[in-house]
Amino acid sequence: MLTCQKHLFSLPTDLTYLNCGYFSPLLKEVEKAGIDGLRKKGNPASIGVADFFEPVQEAKALFAGLIECDEPQRIAIIPAASYGIATVINNLTPKRNGNIILIENQFPSHVYGWQKWAAQHHVQIIIIKPDNTLFSHTDSINHQILAHINEHTIAVAIGHIHWADGRLFDLKSIREKTIQFDALLVIDGTQSVGALPFSIKTYRPDALIVAAYKWLMGPYSFGFAYYSERFDNGVPIEENWINRKNSEVFQKLVNYQVEYKPFAHRYNVGENSNFIAVPMV
Repeated sequence: MLTCQKHLFSLPTDLTYLNCGYFSPLLKEVEKAGIDGLRKKGNPASIGVADFFEPVQEAKALFAGLIECDEPQRIAIIPAASYGIATVINNLTPKRNGNIILIENQFPSHVYGWQKWAAQHHVQIIIIKPDNTLFSHTDSINHQILAHINEHTIAVAIGHIHWADGRLFDLKSIREKTIQFDALLVIDGTQSVGALPFSIKTYRPDALIVAAYKWLMGPYSFGFAYYSERFDNGVPIEENWINRKNSEVFQKLVNYQVEYKPFAHRYNVGENSNFIAVPMV
C-alpha cells in the first residue's frame, strides 16, 4: 500500500485500478463519518425529526457552493447519475423531426435513457464522433457539436469532459447555441466536478448531474443534481413522502399533500435522509 503524505487515505500499489472508470478513495474522516452514521442508525432512539432534513440541506448547500449556485433549493439528492438523467428525460417535450445530440462512447448511464425515449417518440439520436487522436485538440469536436445544433434539437446531453479521454467541451459556446434554438443542455459532471472548476453562473446548464463517488470523494450510490427553472414544475419519477409539502410535520403525514416542496426538492430520491451516506458526503 502507498499512504499519502498526511495519512488521509491509502492507495493500492497497482495503480491500474485507479483509472477514470473507478472510484476515488475515501478520506479517513469520511470513513469515520460513515461508521458513526452506521452506529447512529443502529440506535433509532438517537434519531430525531431534524436528522431527516437538516443534514440533507447542509449537503445541498455545500454542493451548491461548489458549483457556484446561489439557490440550494435547485439541488436534488439522487442515488446515481442515471436517476438524475431519467428525471430530465421524464420531463422532455418532443419536437417535430426532433433530435438528441450525444457524443460517441459516452458513459452508458448518459446514453441508454436517451435512446429509449428517442425510440418511443420517434426522435433521432445524433452521435458526434471525436477524432481518433488521444488528447488531440478539442476544437474539432466542439465545432461538430455546434454545427449540429438547430431548430430540431431537443437536448445536447454531454459531459463536462469526455469520460474516456478527458477532452474538454466548450460548454459556454454550446450553451449559447442551445439557448438560440430553445434546446436543453444536460451535463454529466461526474468525471470532473470536484477536480475542475464548474460554475452554474458561467455555463448555465438546464441540468447538471454528479455522482459523489469520484471527484466529490464520497460514497457510492449517492449524488447531486442541479435543475434550472425549466424544471420547477416538472414531474418526479417517484412519489415519496419526504418530497411533499409539510413533510417535516410527522404528526400530520397522513394528511396527504397534493403539493410538492418547491423547486428541485420534488426530485429527491426516496429515503434521501440516509443516515450513513449523508454524513459521509
